[in-house]
Amino acid sequence: MQGVRIFMAVLIWGGLLGVGAVAGFQWLNQPSGNSAALHLIDVPPGTSFKQVASLLYERHLVQAPWFVTLLGRIQGLDRKIFPGEYELHEGMRTTEILEKLGKGELYQHAVTIPEGFSVAQIADLLNQKALARKEEVLQLHRDPEFIRSLGLTGLSLEGYLFPDTYQFARYTPADVILKAMVNRFQEVVTTDIRNQAARMGMTLQEVLTLASVVEKETGLSVERPLVAGVFHNRLKRNIPLQSDPTVIYAIENFDGNIRKADLSINSPYNTYRVRGLPPGPIANPGLEAIKAVLDPTPTQFVYFVSRNDGSHEFSATLAEHNRAVEKYQRRGKVKHAS
Repeated sequence: MQGVRIFMAVLIWGGLLGVGAVAGFQWLNQPSGNSAALHLIDVPPGTSFKQVASLLYERHLVQAPWFVTLLGRIQGLDRKIFPGEYELHEGMRTTEILEKLGKGELYQHAVTIPEGFSVAQIADLLNQKALARKEEVLQLHRDPEFIRSLGLTGLSLEGYLFPDTYQFARYTPADVILKAMVNRFQEVVTTDIRNQAARMGMTLQEVLTLASVVEKETGLSVERPLVAGVFHNRLKRNIPLQSDPTVIYAIENFDGNIRKADLSINSPYNTYRVRGLPPGPIANPGLEAIKAVLDPTPTQFVYFVSRNDGSHEFSATLAEHNRAVEKYQRRGKVKHAS
């Protein structure tokens, strides 16, 4: 009889403890507040899971850091936390937060690479958004081993970082970011495009080089095939391209003003002195500029000059061109191919 009473007492107390444990778990696991209250939690590389638990508590996302640490150990999360940023809200249960951390559901930052951006401009943009260090991007884009690993053979990634909108998590390695841009380029520049280049007697590098010049010369979609036609004519006639953007590319720390003396600098990118294409792209062209080079507008024009409104006046003779320069550029800087 005594044994029965002891058994019943243990059973009752065990049940009470079980109920208490369940109630305690439910309380500790409950949301900390309003589901509308969002938090972006930054977990830098090397952060311990205990530090993550403390951060969640400090941001009022969990009831107790020790409970987070305990559950994390049980689930093995303390050994595989993904560095990055996590978008969490106060309406999430602790178990839901841990599930998101365990899956590595990182917050993604959108970054748009405009058409015609150079590698230097891309490096600046990524640096401004704290997604990659400028110095590392500039070093990687000329790293021969890295370039070969991407299936490319040039001396630089200039021209191969396709302009588009990308999503990157904080702390994504710079090489992964650049690889994503090259992969997008390889998706967009199809076999048909490469075959068309071959039919025109151009290498892909030459197409990208001329497309980058076209991209920098005009921002008007309707003008790109005509600008490309002008440059094709000049190449066929062995006339220097005389493109300001190629000269600017060769000027270190360009201040925004191109001077007469700049047109005489000794550089393979100075198309006022060097005939033919520069040695490589001067920017990263978009698909429209690439297609314009491969399907240029048939024309007799070999000159164009800015009208100062984003468009250009095209001419077939030097006399016509000089009149256009006088009309549109009398008081301004000449932007032309002549």
